[in-house]
Parts: sequence; structure tokens; C-alpha cells
Amino acid sequence: MQCSWKAVILLALASIAIQYTAIRTLTSKPFQLCNGGCDDYPYFSLNSSRKTHILVLATTRSGSSFVGQLLNQHQDVFYLFEPLYHVQNTLIPRLSHNSKTMNRRVMLGASRDLLRSLYGCDLYFLESYIKPTPTNHTTDKLFRRGASRALCQQPVCDAFGPSDVNVDEGDCVKKCAALNMTLATEACHEKRHVALKIVRVPEIGDLRALVEDPRLNIKVIQLVRDPRGILSSRIETFRDTYRLWRIWRATGRRPYNLDLSQLTIVCDDFLSSVSTGLSHPYWLKGKYMLVRYEDLAKNPLLKTKEIYDYLGLPMDKNVEDWIHANTRGSNEPSAKHKFGTVRDSAANAESWRLKLSYDMVEHTQMVCHKVLQQLGYKAVKSAEELKNMSISVVQDKTFVPFL
Repeated sequence: MQCSWKAVILLALASIAIQYTAIRTLTSKPFQLCNGGCDDYPYFSLNSSRKTHILVLATTRSGSSFVGQLLNQHQDVFYLFEPLYHVQNTLIPRLSHNSKTMNRRVMLGASRDLLRSLYGCDLYFLESYIKPTPTNHTTDKLFRRGASRALCQQPVCDAFGPSDVNVDEGDCVKKCAALNMTLATEACHEKRHVALKIVRVPEIGDLRALVEDPRLNIKVIQLVRDPRGILSSRIETFRDTYRLWRIWRATGRRPYNLDLSQLTIVCDDFLSSVSTGLSHPYWLKGKYMLVRYEDLAKNPLLKTKEIYDYLGLPMDKNVEDWIHANTRGSNEPSAKHKFGTVRDSAANAESWRLKLSYDMVEHTQMVCHKVLQQLGYKAVKSAEELKNMSISVVQDKTFVPFL
């Protein structure tokens, strides 16, 4: 009997300890109580000091590097370029070739877990996917490390001082020592906001669990671009992968074994994702903004101000200076780098019209007509109309953030 009473007392003490831990966990995170409809009472309006977790959702060759740099230039933002690159490189070789559905679930699950950890400035979690595995939390294999200002500045890198505001990505990689993940984590904690740019999550719906996580303050910027422009850019950039498209463009004859899914997947994902975002589901309230690359390229300063207004952040002078320096064209080698951001943005937005043949454009318009119409991209009816650059194929269309 005496033993049983001791057991009861021990269980009671254990229960109290567990409850205390749970209460501490909950109260260590700011939260709000609301009656009936939190949807009409955005969290971020109550706590302006809370860290903002910015997510640029895009696809390859849609202008996402440019948008990422608009955020990277802000002095209070910790930015990472494509952290999911490491997830894909690690998991794809191990996944089954027989189950695309299962592979997608595994990739998305791992991606969401990593994003959640990075928003909490837990960069150690990323080490599980970097190959070779970092030694003593140090690596020189972080993908595009130099694209992040915070990773090229003190205390992470001693090669540059406070006056070195715009460090070239190549110089950062050459002059900075191997990346110390502990220092990178500290740098992340010192910043007020975290921004991540991803192109490896197909649709906004795949991120719902992340968006609804009460520990996060997610703000999604979904970047879209005319699929015809994306196709043209991919043909120029990924020469091996899009080799058959290059043959089609050069000969005027479509190869019989051309992988058309390289185009249709883009349009299907855009259509599904944008339809979800523009339908204004409750879980995206205050957390979603759709941006067309063409609008940003035409009026970079104005559109960037709109983005920062949506994020609730002041746009500091360094962002404006970077825009002026990087949207007026350049003959520098960096302007021709496949992931570069120095360019004449307005001219670049519709330059695909001078690179694609009319039959390729016509085919794209046929398979992507729904999303072209949805996003306000006009179809061309002839080769002459295609090459007539005096007439834009981008309709004036306003996409208001879902606030």
C-alpha cells in the first residue's frame, strides 16, 4: 500500500512538471485569444515587433533571384537563397522511381520541416542535407552562400567591413572563410526578419501547414511570369535539359520525343496555385500577395514599395540604391551570369518574343491558355504580332494583396 501511494505521488509530481513545461512552452510564444473570427483580426496587427517570416514562392527562371535581392538588401532581413536545393539533392537519389505521389510527399514534408527550422534561425537543421556533412558546424558547400548579405558580413565573415554594403557574390565566396553555421545562426537571430526564396514547392496549397503554424508569422509573395518568357529563359539557361527545345527553335520542327511536361507542369502549377491564392481562403488572410514579374520589371521602385507595404516593413535607402543600380542594364560579366540580377529589367521582361519561334509560342498558348488569361497575358495571333515590340502582350491588371 505504501509503495502504491509513493507511485501516485511520483505520478502527480511528473504530471505537474509536464504541465509546467507545456505552460512555459506556450507562454514563451506570444499568442492571442479571439472570439469567433480570428480571420477578421490579423495577428500581425497586434504585434508589430514580431519577426516576419517572408517566403518568396516561385519557379525557376521567373525572376525570383531579383525579388530575393530586393529583400536581401534590407538591413533588418536575414535572407537565404534556395535552401531547399540541398533537400532535393539529398533526397532525390534515395527516392523511389515507382511512386511520384510518395516522392512528392517526402519532399514536401522534408521541405516544410526545414523551412520551419530556418524561420526559427536553426541553421544546424540544414546541415543534415549539405553534402559532404559539415565538420564542426563549418562548410563551404552552402548553395549560393554569396547571395546572402548577412553571410558575407561580420560576424560571419571578417573579409568585409561595415562600409562594404554591396559585396559581389563572387568576392564573398573567394574572400570569406568557410561558413561557420554557429555564426550564421547568430547573425540570423540578430536580424528582425527572415526571408527565404524557394522554387522547389509547386503550389501554395503545399505550404498550408506552414502558413497556419501559430509559431510563425508567414508572409507569402507568389511570383509569376509569362510562361512563354519562362520557357525562353530556361532554353537559354539549361542548355542540356532543354536541348530538344533548342532543336525545335533552330529547325522549326518539333522533335517527336520532346518532353512537353517541361512546359505543362509550369502552367498547371501556376493555375492551381494562383487559383487558390486569388480565391482568398481564410488561412491566407493577411499572408498572400501575387506579383507579376513583368509589373516589377516595368516599375521596379513602385512595385517594390508595394511589396514592402504589404510586409509592413519600411523600405530603407539601400534597397532603393540597389534598384537604381540593377535595373538599368549593364555590360558587366555579372549581368550575363545565368543567375545574375543586373539587367535592363523592362527590356528583359518581354525579350522572349525575339527569341522564340511563332510555332513554339502558339503551342505554349494552346496548352497554357487558362493561366495566360487568368494572369493577364495576351495571346499573339501571328509571327508579325509576336515580333512587334511596340505592342505589349501584358495587360494592365491589378492584383491586390489579400489583407
